[in-house]
Amino acid sequence: MTASVNSSASVSLGGRPHRRAPARESSIFTYSAVARVSRSVVTNGSTRPSLHACEDFGLTRLGRAITYAEAGLPAPDGISNGSAGITPVDSVEGLVDLERQGMDPSRRSLLGAGGLFSVALTIPGWNEVVARAKSLKVNKRARVGESDVAMVSAMTDRLSDLDDEFGGRYARPMAAVFLSNTVAAYLKADANERVRTKMLSAASWLCYATGWMAVDEGLHGLAQSYYVRGLELAGASGDHMTYCHILRGMSVQAANLGHGAPAVRLANAAAEATPESTPRMKAFLSGQQAHAFALAGERANALMSLREAESAMDKAESPSKAFGGYGPSTVAYHTSEVRHALGDTAGSVQSLHDHFRLRDESDTTRTSLIFGTLLAERQLKVGHLEAACHSWNDVLERYPAMNSGRVDERVKMAASLLKPYRANALAQQTYDRALTLWTDKAQLS
Repeated sequence: MTASVNSSASVSLGGRPHRRAPARESSIFTYSAVARVSRSVVTNGSTRPSLHACEDFGLTRLGRAITYAEAGLPAPDGISNGSAGITPVDSVEGLVDLERQGMDPSRRSLLGAGGLFSVALTIPGWNEVVARAKSLKVNKRARVGESDVAMVSAMTDRLSDLDDEFGGRYARPMAAVFLSNTVAAYLKADANERVRTKMLSAASWLCYATGWMAVDEGLHGLAQSYYVRGLELAGASGDHMTYCHILRGMSVQAANLGHGAPAVRLANAAAEATPESTPRMKAFLSGQQAHAFALAGERANALMSLREAESAMDKAESPSKAFGGYGPSTVAYHTSEVRHALGDTAGSVQSLHDHFRLRDESDTTRTSLIFGTLLAERQLKVGHLEAACHSWNDVLERYPAMNSGRVDERVKMAASLLKPYRANALAQQTYDRALTLWTDKAQLS
């Protein structure tokens, strides 16, 4: 996933790091102290809780931003103390709270529970998110420039590369901290209109990337929250392209969890929101629509969308730089998913072989592992046990370096599916290997 921000060439780091307090000082600091400081501020003759009043105090003592809830403050009108729902002016505040949720071990099982993927999630429309931009607060005490935007975009690219190579469990915590500690402060800082728009766009893409990482980690509720924050910030910056990408990413998440109807709704919304109609963009969107329609049981629409994706890819410019990682190999993957959802498992296996034949440098290590396990599962389903074992062993060879919840689940599934076939020597060896590697990973998680 590569940042879509129209920023200038790479420049040196821009933002100044906040000074961290000595260990002895931070060890006795409490959030109630922030609340006491904030409540001491008098505005227009009355005492009013203000997060801005204690912002410098919190940053100095903790070295990071804080939320209203952490400070023991009631949120001002229009701002939510928690993370349930997006209110007009809490997009930036919410980024800080999301990082805290994702890092709290006591909440991880809740965040990752499949039931917390909301099929009824309200997706803000374009006009709505643009209107919300007017409510974003600005801190006149700090200012950002082009170099800060370039740094955020470069960091997003690097974090996304780490995610692709090593998995969301490795990259997402770093992305969340960067969003909360650095980018959230930049979004509140003063800037000229051009820089501010670019910073909002860069932040929206980082929210998208972080949501993608959370999906890979298995934290689906958290991922949806990042996605919705990204939609808000994309609207604030007038960035139709990122808005479209996020909607499609949400459709991918829904489809991978087996929710056909929401996947269709989101894929169609992405197609309607796109600001351009190049052949590659058409393929990028139509392929996902085909997968979603197939899962929803809409066979005619699925096959029509798949034909549109194939036709558009044939007309696309040179595939040397696949758009959003989308190229001929991804069309083959979507063909496989459509065939599988419509009951053609053997055809799905053939399309996955096509996918691996067409892969190039734009395809990631993680997708190779995930699609390799899908190939093995479907080979087993059509009765090709030894071929399935060979496919699984190819995945297991590279699995230890990957920190991905999605890959973990597929390796766990391999052991479960192979258990009845352990009378076969190759199946026994593959079963033992998958179970051992998965158990080792589970103990480290």
